[in-house]
Amino acid sequence: MDKFAMIIFGASGDLTKRKLMPALYSLYRDKRLTGSFTVLGIGRTVYSDEDYRSYILGELQQFVKAEEQNLELMSSFVSHLYYLPMDPAKVEGYSQLRERLVELTKEVDPDNLLFYLATPPSLYGVVPLHLKAAGLNTPHSRIIVEKPFGYDLESALELNKIYSSVFDEHQIYRIDHFLGKETAQNVLAFRFANGIFEPLWNRNYIDYVEITAVENLGIEQRGGFYETAGALRDMVQNHLIQLVALTAMEPPAVFNADNFRNEVVKVYESLTPLTETDLNEHIVRGQYTASGNKKGYREEKGVAPDSRTETYIAMKLGISNWRWSGVPFYIRTGKQMPTKVTEIVVHFRETPHQMFRCSGGNCPRANKLILRLQPNEGIVLKIGMKVPGAGFEVRQVTMDFSYAQLGGVPSGDAYARLIDDCIQGDPTLFTRSDAVEASWNFFDPVLRYWKDNPDAPLYGYPAGTWGPLESEAMMHEHGADWTNPCKNLTNTDQYCEL
Repeated sequence: MDKFAMIIFGASGDLTKRKLMPALYSLYRDKRLTGSFTVLGIGRTVYSDEDYRSYILGELQQFVKAEEQNLELMSSFVSHLYYLPMDPAKVEGYSQLRERLVELTKEVDPDNLLFYLATPPSLYGVVPLHLKAAGLNTPHSRIIVEKPFGYDLESALELNKIYSSVFDEHQIYRIDHFLGKETAQNVLAFRFANGIFEPLWNRNYIDYVEITAVENLGIEQRGGFYETAGALRDMVQNHLIQLVALTAMEPPAVFNADNFRNEVVKVYESLTPLTETDLNEHIVRGQYTASGNKKGYREEKGVAPDSRTETYIAMKLGISNWRWSGVPFYIRTGKQMPTKVTEIVVHFRETPHQMFRCSGGNCPRANKLILRLQPNEGIVLKIGMKVPGAGFEVRQVTMDFSYAQLGGVPSGDAYARLIDDCIQGDPTLFTRSDAVEASWNFFDPVLRYWKDNPDAPLYGYPAGTWGPLESEAMMHEHGADWTNPCKNLTNTDQYCEL
């Protein structure tokens, strides 16, 4: 798309100012955008072109890192921005949109169009149909859709049906910024570029896997959205299950979009179906309560006083295939945790024979590999080493690599990477329709169970703690505990707030 127009629906919203515009500025600064591009913002808030440019220029100065700001470049970037006040829910406005695109692109039938839906999910099924009615679903156009893609299996199937009636699959980019993170992609590089680990990456050497993605904030004025979503829809069905796929997938025969996404789908289709026991005992949901100066979820704006929406969920998953049969995957996510961190922890099996004494109870522990996605991105390997001096006391030590140690090499902006991929027509890191359906097919029974059993346990946990104690009990079945992320680093004060 050497010459293209990007149309952002929801251009006056939070996602646009916090993520999309800084990402586009980053691409512009790095000369990834040519001088012939146009960005047209769509929203209900009324702006003129100049007013919108001034607004975005001010927001860039707030949301772009200070060391990356260049006022001259920012001013040059915003000169490519335009704005059209309209209600994207109403089909009448799309003829006006078409006229504006003809004016901006100087083309009778604008073709190279990139649509971005930074809107509430309620518009995901509306906008593409209106684009089709206006003849804007051109052969070379593309559309980027934010998660969650559907609220359950039925709605996801309906959305896929709508999108396939308007666009071909190669034109649809279901975005999840987690896959745009450098360290998420580095999970693949770590696995498939290092011969010493791949032979160990199976049920014979791995005891269990933990995946944690938690935040130390609440819902941040998003009560209305969160009440309809909850942690399962907001994080588990997309972010966490994708990290499971990166950890568990088979190596693609050739690394390209089709082969990579084929292997992701295979993991989703291999997830062991949840039984009645799993629904009762291997899923723990919680909701944060007031603690200290932090208010509880039910006290947040837009939240019902008797809300049953989960802000925390922990699950035990199984993968029924040759590589992973019998290896449990424990996943958890939550709001108002002690810190913000996303990491994958691989627990290797213990040595078959313990030959060293356990003086003072410090027995050599099993090796542990931590792939840390955020913050302070890096990799930690915990191994046993002999303590200097007499005897053979062995203790666990940490080999810790972080991107920061490379001398300021940037790990990149996830949204910038993914938008750039879309412009280049590379769908590798975007979710395909069959993956969406396979994921929802697995998680839909959980939603139905909660709906049919309104008294299913919802445990409270004080804001600033690691969630309900019942999630620890679930781990104890395996003789394990959740790993405390704050103990995974040599220098923990970089992000731990305990």
